[in-house]
Amino acid sequence: MNGETRATAVAHVNVALVKYWGKRDAELVIPWTSSLSMTLDAFYTTTSVRFVAEPGDDEVVLNGAPVTGVPRQRVTAFLDLVRTRTGRTGKALVDSENTVPTGAGLASSSSGFAALALAASSACGVELDATALSRLARRGSGSASRSVFGGFALWHAGHDDESSYAEPVESPGFDPVMVVALVDTAHKSVNSRDAMRRTVETSPLFRPWADSAPADLKEMRAAVERADLDAVGEITERNALGMHATMLAARPAVRYFAPATVSALDAVLALRRAGISAYATMDAGPNVKVLCRRADADAVAEAVHAAAGCPTAVAGAGPAARLLVAP
Repeated sequence: MNGETRATAVAHVNVALVKYWGKRDAELVIPWTSSLSMTLDAFYTTTSVRFVAEPGDDEVVLNGAPVTGVPRQRVTAFLDLVRTRTGRTGKALVDSENTVPTGAGLASSSSGFAALALAASSACGVELDATALSRLARRGSGSASRSVFGGFALWHAGHDDESSYAEPVESPGFDPVMVVALVDTAHKSVNSRDAMRRTVETSPLFRPWADSAPADLKEMRAAVERADLDAVGEITERNALGMHATMLAARPAVRYFAPATVSALDAVLALRRAGISAYATMDAGPNVKVLCRRADADAVAEAVHAAAGCPTAVAGAGPAARLLVAP
């Protein structure tokens, strides 16, 4: 298939409840630990990929502006992988729209590469099952392996390309929400890839945290399956704060906390003291996500906004990646 073809896909961000942090194999994106996430309905990426027959450099556009530098290199390297696997030749024209700030610790790469994986493979005439699509998306961004799925997803760390993939986790009757405190939506000072590498190589706390992950994951999966919000929240918060502790112990330290981050975390503690089930998590950035019951979302959003002085958004469980325009 080397004529002009195109496809458009949409995928939603996910937030890990048990975190992925650090790679055993950077080329294949094989993580040190398995992880479990919740896909969100509020933030997503829509990506169109058009392959044309003529040779030339790929063109990548995000939110109407050309993508350059390392972000463009990541996309073109991923497209090269797709071309190699499918036998496709010619250049690609990629046009993406993000509803989530890019590079701010709000998991934009999870939705971005899941949407790119689905759109690019479809434009090449390849229909992948969900497991194969998860493996492919992982090569662009590890967390993208989970955004292939809606609701809750478990990414098996594995040990090679075949064994490292995500799958859905059944969660009957479980309908929590996340209140997202948008502390700072600018590009973070240290990107996730560099921060991971520095943490793995220099932090004396990394291996103890990674060694504790299997127990957290086992407890988390059971808690999600029985729809136990408080158990899910307790594991979520301790796992995330432990991950940030490993970064603070890196040499030099990787610190994403801002003053408003601490204020938001303090607000979550105050909410729990007041009897509201609210639990914080953070990815590689200053923004705080608060897991709570849907009925408490307004109260949680109001408290976090008052404490941190930043906008908030409320997100429920989101859908799986899907094609909007097929070839």
